[in-house]
Amino acid sequence: MRKNKQSIDIATKLYQEGYNLIANHPMFSPLVTHAYFNRQEGNLCPDEGYAVVTKGGIIHVHPKKRVKPEEWLYILAHCLLHLGFEHFKDKENPALWNIACDAFVSKFLYEMKLGKPPGEFRVPVDFHARDEESLYKMLLQKGIDPVYTGWSVGGAKQSDLIFDDDRYYWGGEIKWGDLLGRGIAQAVSSAIDVASGHASSLGEKKDQLTEAQKAKNWFLDSYPLLGSLASNFTLIEDSILCKRLEISIAAIDVIHKEIYINPAAGLSFEECKFVLAHEYLHAGLCHHERRQGRNHYFWNVACDYVINDWLIEMGIGEFPKVGGLLDQELKGLNAESIYDRIITDMRTYRKLYTFRGLGGSDIIDEGNSTYWDPRNGISLEDFYKSCLSQGLSFHQEQKRGYLPAGLVEEIKALAMPPIKWDVELAKWFDHHFQPVEKRRTYTRLSRRQSSTPDIPRPAYVDVGGDEHGRTFGVVLDTSGSMDKKLLAKALGTIASYSVARDVPAVRVVFCDATAYDAGYMTPEEIAERVKVKGRGGTILQPGIDLLENATDFPKNGPILIITDGECDRLMIKRKHAFLLPKGKHLPFIPKGDLFRID
Repeated sequence: MRKNKQSIDIATKLYQEGYNLIANHPMFSPLVTHAYFNRQEGNLCPDEGYAVVTKGGIIHVHPKKRVKPEEWLYILAHCLLHLGFEHFKDKENPALWNIACDAFVSKFLYEMKLGKPPGEFRVPVDFHARDEESLYKMLLQKGIDPVYTGWSVGGAKQSDLIFDDDRYYWGGEIKWGDLLGRGIAQAVSSAIDVASGHASSLGEKKDQLTEAQKAKNWFLDSYPLLGSLASNFTLIEDSILCKRLEISIAAIDVIHKEIYINPAAGLSFEECKFVLAHEYLHAGLCHHERRQGRNHYFWNVACDYVINDWLIEMGIGEFPKVGGLLDQELKGLNAESIYDRIITDMRTYRKLYTFRGLGGSDIIDEGNSTYWDPRNGISLEDFYKSCLSQGLSFHQEQKRGYLPAGLVEEIKALAMPPIKWDVELAKWFDHHFQPVEKRRTYTRLSRRQSSTPDIPRPAYVDVGGDEHGRTFGVVLDTSGSMDKKLLAKALGTIASYSVARDVPAVRVVFCDATAYDAGYMTPEEIAERVKVKGRGGTILQPGIDLLENATDFPKNGPILIITDGECDRLMIKRKHAFLLPKGKHLPFIPKGDLFRID
């Protein structure tokens, strides 16, 4: 058993070295980025084969074969060239067509002197047919020459072209021929630049703009909404650096104002426009700051869905075939709402392909959102908000194009100072408890004055409903994870608001593993000193049930739940709200209002 495991580990090591060789090759890197390599047990690769490739761009690799890295380089390049040469065509004799394609791919790799075919291969390269079609017709007319039989990366007498599996891993058809063309141009250009000394240390050419640099200039010249942000970010195109940072397509460092574009992705000019706009909006909408303790990856995914939908509406660039997240069911929702949905089904969303890569986040913020820019003397959050707000004004003044209403609202909302949590909570109290208004009425006469005992005067009465109905319930999480300062601040705020809104008493229930009913407490008792019970585990549902089933608690009385979010899903039938510390989140989508204590 140990020997078999060691054999598999060696096979994996050899394969990974071969994969790195093909992934770093400038000609093949665009194809590698858009293909998907499946090396799991039970894939479509036959036991006697090395690899097969499907029409949708999925390369199934044998998980246990042990060959040298240069042989894996040859095998993977062979499969990628099938895609690049667009060999997936319907023919009368698929087997002969596969043989003709294999022969031409082998000749191409032989002339490139790339990799080494496995030792048992007898690769035919000495033929005079000008292309696959000519060789295929020759084989149909004259029959199969023995030199063409007995070998294939898919196995002896096996086809390495799988037509049956026509699924596209990225959700849309990819133009593999265009990617191979970009790779060839990139390889030739790189070779010339290196030979002539015209390549910079960052992989950028000194005298010729890349597609990403052209896209950045387009934003500076033609798109004022994002032009200010574009001018403040440094564009870094370095395939080696991107590989070290595990950046498949692109990523943004909001702290150091850098955007990374992987040249190996082979993005076109229009795709670069889309990707750059995507990263600029991450910064401008302060997604790094608005995360507030949420899971980094899932928050990134939620923001990606929102941004990509807006960019398609705006018609900026072309949606990339790789790394783009789009879901029509999430259309119109903000990032916070999408995140609340994602965390209820994390298994579905845990491994999505973002612009960073599989299961990665393209927002690099190092967890430091309070960074100050010494050149401008303001925080990065304020700086990005200012750039996007000014860009919106210029864009609308110059009438430069359509902008989604949701994006405009979000930019304007970011420009406004945030409402403090205690003000929002005060609005909640006002909604449920209308101010008690005193009026004079003759239905209850006041005490007559001694100077004029014969003249009755009206008395003051409260107009605002039954005094006993003016109450609400508080379910207080007293588990060990709750901060004492949080408890004190929340209870003090509740006491002051209760006094201001003429709430005579509040029903308080402490909850840890069980519910402790403290009964009705006056605001003065809450403000002075409360003996908190519990400090054990966290189960809040018994406290909710206690209030909803209590005969001495009004049926329309709202409930305020104070917790740190480390609780199970709650079932609450009546009106309610949650009070959480900033940076904490509930493990479910709340139906009531949610307030966060600073």
